[in-house]
Amino acid sequence: MLVVRRIHVTYHLVVDQAIIGDQKQRAAIERVLGSHADRCPVARTIGNCVAISTNLELHTPEHPLP
Repeated sequence: MLVVRRIHVTYHLVVDQAIIGDQKQRAAIERVLGSHADRCPVARTIGNCVAISTNLELHTPEHPLP
């Protein structure tokens, strides 16, 4: 039997280099990521049964997603 105990999600966001260096804008991105699970219907449904973790990787147009 398969039992899912945890899910890890990596968000890849392509932004301008200026945003990566701007602490205010980066903090805003982190706040949105931090509150996403509270508003995500899937995360709300399984959140009490499955551990959900996330992280964020910022990319520039010059160095897009791997």
